[in-house]
Amino acid sequence: MNIRQIFLLVTGIGLIPIALSYGVLPQKSLSYLFDVSISNINGSHIFRAVMGLYLSLLSFWIVGAFRVELRQAALYSLTVFMFGLAAGRVLSLIVDGVPSGLSRIHGRIKTL
Repeated sequence: MNIRQIFLLVTGIGLIPIALSYGVLPQKSLSYLFDVSISNINGSHIFRAVMGLYLSLLSFWIVGAFRVELRQAALYSLTVFMFGLAAGRVLSLIVDGVPSGLSRIHGRIKTL
C-alpha cells in the first residue's frame, strides 16, 4: 500500500465519527459537543444532509484507496473538501472572531 492509499483510508475512516455526530442524533450530539440547540425538524434535516455529504465523500475516498482508476479523482476531491473547510474557518475567523474553544467538553471529560 502506498502513501496515497494510506492517506485516503486514514482520512476516510477518521471522518466517520465526525459525520455521524452531525446526523445520527443531531439534537443531542450538537448540544453536547458545541452547545448548539436544534429545536425543529428543519435543523435536523440540514445536519443529516451534512452527514450524508460527509459519508458520500469519505466512501468515495475509501473506494479510491483501493481502485487505481479512481485514486486521483478521490485525492482531488479530498483536497477540495479540506480546502473548503479551511476557507470556511478562515472566513468565520474574519467575520465572527476567535471561537471560545472546546473548554466545555474538556470540563466534561475531566469530571468523568
